[in-house]
Amino acid sequence: MVIALISLGCPKNQVDADVMCHALLERGHTTTADLSEADAIIVNTCGFIESAKQEAIDSILEACSYKEQKPELKVVVTGCLAQRYQHEIVKEIPEVDAVVGLGSNAAICSILERLTGTQPVESYGAKESLPLGGKRVISTPRHYAYLKIAEGCNNRCHYCAIPLIRGPLRSRPLADCVAEARWLAGEGVRELVLVAQDPTAYGSDWGKNSICELLDELNRVEGIRWIRILYAYPERVTDEFIAALRRHEKVVPYLDLPIQHCSDRILKAMNRRGDRAVVESAIARLRAGVPGITLRTTLIAGFPGETEEQYAELCDFVKTVRFDRLGCFAYSAEENTVAAKMPNQIDEETKQRRADHIMELQAEVSAEREGEKVGHTYECICDGVDDETGMYLLRSAADCPEIDGSIMTPADTPLEAGAFYNVTITDADTYDLYGYAESKVEE
Repeated sequence: MVIALISLGCPKNQVDADVMCHALLERGHTTTADLSEADAIIVNTCGFIESAKQEAIDSILEACSYKEQKPELKVVVTGCLAQRYQHEIVKEIPEVDAVVGLGSNAAICSILERLTGTQPVESYGAKESLPLGGKRVISTPRHYAYLKIAEGCNNRCHYCAIPLIRGPLRSRPLADCVAEARWLAGEGVRELVLVAQDPTAYGSDWGKNSICELLDELNRVEGIRWIRILYAYPERVTDEFIAALRRHEKVVPYLDLPIQHCSDRILKAMNRRGDRAVVESAIARLRAGVPGITLRTTLIAGFPGETEEQYAELCDFVKTVRFDRLGCFAYSAEENTVAAKMPNQIDEETKQRRADHIMELQAEVSAEREGEKVGHTYECICDGVDDETGMYLLRSAADCPEIDGSIMTPADTPLEAGAFYNVTITDADTYDLYGYAESKVEE
């Protein structure tokens, strides 16, 4: 079969797609990026919040539309939406040929081969059966890759559906993580991005927090130059963890602290484990303990019961703390979560207005932060050429791939994708920087 695989949502979902893709190729199937050429289209969905669900549904409907010209085309839905809504997908979109829950990802090849009749196939294994690792393709540019170190989450935040969809925390064996990192390095990967719902909880399901031990081992992997950690819950930012960030030359000084809010009352209602004092302590200790660290965060505006005073407190917090990177989302009431059943739900217009205003405040902070970099020189990795501008796109240690902005340099000096360069910054806007590459970093 010729298969088109569309993967939506987070990097963790992308890794799941990479594992499925490898299995399909190993079975003798081929892949295509052109949906019109496919015999089967697999839509690996996200189902985290309302906007992600709508994107997933739109992608499924687009895939099904190709059946008008090619009636024998098979459409398979996998990922979080498939796990979360199961029988509802076939009922609401009868053109779908198969719905595959997370626990049945490993059976994707045999499921495809069963799609010979007119009856849709549904397969929902236990969510804990989702493989933590396995042979995979590298769907990112070859010089960086995501390394999934755990699956699921035990935090039980009241707004979050992840434990309902992906189950409790399951940490991937340390030796398995290191083995994949070595394989990735051998394939030309220079930057590892560690992903999990809560990387700082890695190993706690074994009764031992092992993230520092994992960093120790990954720092020894030859060929890897940068190691980046996505997501660190403030209450898990221990002195040991800060010391590990500081002592390993390959671990870049960058961290995403998804704090969600700063009001003690809202944090308690969210079932977050730390209060404002814990959040502020983590930020202060990271900035003091890891020189030059870039801190990113995510906020939720319009959580049930959020008053104007609590919202104003959040605005002041954004202006005072001055995160380097910040995203704010309007609260999305997800069915079967505690927060969705709470009283004092806030109307959509107010939620969106609050989220938009916080992003306006952050834009001012970001513009100032980026402007402070003009005249400085940073070691950067080249991601290649931007199709729209023709300029080279590079990233410093402060820039996570596919999330943060870029550093753009003129195309008159040829650069190599995946190579490192010293780049001097000459100009800045709200989220991106401009400069020129002075020299290639010798390794």
